[in-house]
Amino acid sequence: MSDRAVFELARAAGLAVDWVDAAGRPQRVGLDSLRGILTALGYPVATATEISESAHRLQSAGASGTLPSLITLQVGARLVLPQGTVDGEAQAELAYENGTTLSLRLRARARGVVGPVLDRVGYHRLRFAGREVTVAVAPARCVTVEQRGAGRRMWGVAAQLYGLRRPGDGGIGDATAVRQLAEAAARHGADAVALSPVHSLFAADPGRYGPYSPSSRLFLNPLFADPAIVFGEARAARHRRDTATLEHVPLVEWQQAGAAKVAWLRRLFDDFEAHDVAGGTALAAEFARFVADGGDLLRGHALFEALHARWLGDRPPRSNWRDWPRDFREGARHASQPAVAEFFGIEGAAVRFHQFLQWLAARSFEVAQAAAVGAGMRIGLVGDLAIGMDRAGSHAWSRQADLLLGLSIGAPPDAFNRHGQDWGLAGFSPHALVAGGFEPFLSTLRAAMRHAGGVRIDHVMGLQRLWLIPEGATPSEGAYLTYPFDDLLRLLALESQRHGAVVIGEDLGTVPRGFRSRLRRAGIAGMDVLWFERTRAAFRSPARWRGDAVAMTTTHDLPTVAGWWSGADIGLRRDLGLGDGPDQAKKEEEVRHRDRRHLWRAFAQAGVVAEATPPASDDPEPAVDAALAYVATAPTPLMLAPLEDLLGVAQQPNLPGTIDRHPNWRRRLDPPAASLFEAPQVARRAELIAQHRMKHRA
Repeated sequence: MSDRAVFELARAAGLAVDWVDAAGRPQRVGLDSLRGILTALGYPVATATEISESAHRLQSAGASGTLPSLITLQVGARLVLPQGTVDGEAQAELAYENGTTLSLRLRARARGVVGPVLDRVGYHRLRFAGREVTVAVAPARCVTVEQRGAGRRMWGVAAQLYGLRRPGDGGIGDATAVRQLAEAAARHGADAVALSPVHSLFAADPGRYGPYSPSSRLFLNPLFADPAIVFGEARAARHRRDTATLEHVPLVEWQQAGAAKVAWLRRLFDDFEAHDVAGGTALAAEFARFVADGGDLLRGHALFEALHARWLGDRPPRSNWRDWPRDFREGARHASQPAVAEFFGIEGAAVRFHQFLQWLAARSFEVAQAAAVGAGMRIGLVGDLAIGMDRAGSHAWSRQADLLLGLSIGAPPDAFNRHGQDWGLAGFSPHALVAGGFEPFLSTLRAAMRHAGGVRIDHVMGLQRLWLIPEGATPSEGAYLTYPFDDLLRLLALESQRHGAVVIGEDLGTVPRGFRSRLRRAGIAGMDVLWFERTRAAFRSPARWRGDAVAMTTTHDLPTVAGWWSGADIGLRRDLGLGDGPDQAKKEEEVRHRDRRHLWRAFAQAGVVAEATPPASDDPEPAVDAALAYVATAPTPLMLAPLEDLLGVAQQPNLPGTIDRHPNWRRRLDPPAASLFEAPQVARRAELIAQHRMKHRA
């Protein structure tokens, strides 16, 4: 009886007890896994009493008459409130965003409490019977890539921001290098620059540099800021120290370069405080407005950064806020506690320094996006929104109720990862999202779209469900938790239209049935990647790729074209011991030999090569040219060419399954961003792409 009650409770809590894996096989989550996940969700089930109490709390949360603080609907739909909100009829008032009001009547019906059809997009306030709720009326779709192209098949580049070079960057690519790349790419007809994530990491610990494990997605990585944008080159240079040795190395030396950059920015901050703040300059006033606009979110993040630096300097270091003294573990909402208030009083300058860093970073990306659009790009920068946050980071500390801190986001076992994946990230609590009027989600979207023409949502399936794993469990012991998909899609469309930002969803992996059609209706572009557009014996013609996706040769987690053609990826995995030994590597090499013939045949059928015989594996240059031209023929509204493929390099930015054994997120590219498109191979390939995009214009 108790086992059945656990299964029923799991379903009521939004867990998918039964699910279908990537191979189409039905699966059922084990009882022990459900117990662990339910406990982490705040519904303990160790005893019959706990099961009963947890079930009662779940039922109370969804009881008749419960009114959420925000409801969503699509423009042109009828307003419907939950059953029991009103008995019979009630007079109500809808206050539109522009200040006008509409008097209306609510009537209880079998399907809920019904109001009128709403035809005005925006966040409005519904008031009735002493109650108030926000009504988010969303457009039917996001701003689409097709709209931005206006019938033109666009192309752009995908760049690992940290790997870009420019003189004086201190050894880490920055927003000015992005601006230079965008201006150069625009001269060759490109309309977009898709970037690796620029989320805030840990300023006091630059050795934690994985871009998809952010401390906070609400703020930016200050290591990507260019202070000369705010202070001018001469003033910024006065405080810079010689970093030439860090700038002329093939890999980003994150610890040294990051520490040097933060020290440089600290000297600038001290100068700013002494001259601008003390003198009441226009720059000081601009900074004060930025801090005021950032409000509690910015203050909480800056407070975390200052505290993190404080406790990281302890002996032994306390890098995780869970290990801080008790009085400092409760997050920004408890900043009035005596210990935290005392710290803020003594270390106020340290907190202001991190607000200053965010100001510089925001201004840097604002200028970069303006320059990209000014150079003629129709989209400009496309930011990358990571799927979750580091559980030891700023968001997890300052806004603990937002997240499921006892559960880790990952993926179930599939053909590519037979043991599944645990990404070590915390995700939003769906119950907290609803209870908080979706404010955490909205704040995240607004941060991602603020200084960009688009956003790529990593693992976009997380809008509908996330595979969550209890701490200490294996990925196979996880389960899918359902999220309020309809609400999230509507809010995404509303924010997309407000910011004029296109939305791209990374829909690779285990995708729920019908999910892609939902994205299509919402105006969210999927991703078609060359390596996945195939059957066992042939590569699918680009003419058959989706017309509403973004076409790419590869991604940051997959082999580059040169690496794939040469088999460098197979050799690397073998050398690192990531496979099942030399026998598996030999089989992979045999399969790759056949696949090269299949791919070259597809190139020939698409008309992008004339030679019938493929080049040798040690001659990848013709294959790189052909692959970029091949993908450029796809009927997609946007094609993104990774810089690694434009340059023809064999090494991929990230090798999943490794941390220290491979230089993930560290490779720097040559030549500098400003002259990258002057490199003969890049100029040739850019011209090839432009020709094929123009030839196959919609």
